[in-house]
Amino acid sequence: MSTSTTDTDVLVIGAGPTGLLLAGDLATAGIDVTLVERRPHGLSNMTRAFGVHARTLEQLDARGLADELLATGTTLGTARLFGRLDLDLSRLPSRFNHLLVTPQYEVERLLERRAVAAGVTFRYGTELRGLRQDATGVTAELTDPDGTPCTVRAQYLAGTDGHRSAVRTALGLPFPGHSVIRSIVLADVRLAEEPESAFSVRGSGDSFAFLAPFGDGWYRVMGWTRTRQVADSEPVDLDEIREIARKALGTDHGMHDPRWISRFHSDERQAPAYRVGRAFLAGDAAHVHSPAGGQGMNTGLQDAANLSWKLTAALRGEAPDPEALLDSYQSERHPVGAMVLRSSGAIVRLAMAHTPLTRAARSLAARFLNTVRPASARAMGMLSGLGISYAPAPGAGRPSGRRAPDTQLREGRLYELLRQGEFVLIAPEGATPTLPTTAPVTPKHLVRATWTNPEKTAVALIRPDGYVHWTSN
Repeated sequence: MSTSTTDTDVLVIGAGPTGLLLAGDLATAGIDVTLVERRPHGLSNMTRAFGVHARTLEQLDARGLADELLATGTTLGTARLFGRLDLDLSRLPSRFNHLLVTPQYEVERLLERRAVAAGVTFRYGTELRGLRQDATGVTAELTDPDGTPCTVRAQYLAGTDGHRSAVRTALGLPFPGHSVIRSIVLADVRLAEEPESAFSVRGSGDSFAFLAPFGDGWYRVMGWTRTRQVADSEPVDLDEIREIARKALGTDHGMHDPRWISRFHSDERQAPAYRVGRAFLAGDAAHVHSPAGGQGMNTGLQDAANLSWKLTAALRGEAPDPEALLDSYQSERHPVGAMVLRSSGAIVRLAMAHTPLTRAARSLAARFLNTVRPASARAMGMLSGLGISYAPAPGAGRPSGRRAPDTQLREGRLYELLRQGEFVLIAPEGATPTLPTTAPVTPKHLVRATWTNPEKTAVALIRPDGYVHWTSN
């Protein structure tokens, strides 16, 4: 059987949200991208993600997609955890001071449309069988939908193919961790009685449940009970979910007409390396954790936003030290993945609290966060992604590495200017600033902007992912 070979700049394996955003970013920057997905095109991907946090909405705003996505779901200004902890998301320092509840497939739909328009080459129904690397690139061994073997040669490869990642396996990377919770049941349902709180997470005795609206009459319900720990393959019906909801929430709100029911288990795992030579991991291929906090898809999308501009700079030859720049993907995103494992794990363990001591600890934590505003703000910053920052760039101090807030400039909002996919250089009116020698960008791929506030005298260079790279003072 003959084997064909195709060349591309970047080969992305896995067309979930992470892979779609990464591929779309690269293609928008003029990089040749091939995106491989083992599922046939059009096959529904009814996954568990449903929440889009503020920082992710900012990233989507920088791609011109946030407002359209907002129209697909409902926004929640408050979130109630454990029946007593109220997080006031309206205090978030963002124009997206809320949680958007919308199905993952809506996010994928918008990102796929963008990737197609940018010129990404899609290969659905195609599986990765192996890969090998050398000094100049990666050769991926694939199987086409009809079983024909083929190879794709790329300068770089990104594995965004989920928790059973074929890329991670081919790289020989372990995925250490453990199952944190078994036999979680979930469903999308209609309710006869509207809940008092729009978003609820609550535990009671041996059970916990959470409930959130999609905004179109459907609700996502997720539950767990210590008294029924069975394999994922065991059937689940609406009666089981109703019973858990009644125990944990005090009512099942008249759940009916489920459109999707599933049972799964939740792992906490993280790959030790996000980069091996010319291959990278992002999203669930790099880290998986409890669904508590709804951070899985969000973390993956922010992985992609971090990696895409670095690959672009390396491929354009703009980075003074491309290897160090690509290594910074690991040094910036691996600690974030570890933090998400800790925070989501803490939420689910508090929800599962069943001894008097652990329930007292949960009550104390809720009371502390309800009354100490700085602690509450920090918790919401980590949950929303707005509080995540990186180490300063070489030769730069703070605020380098911190999130750049959306700012009205003479040429428009900062995140509107970021839609060009390039660095943004902001300066006072009339100034002619020069780029720092360490900046991985050239004047050819630079958006220049002007402060509207005449009192601002600093020059700021903003990365394509909306973080400060450098300021003059």
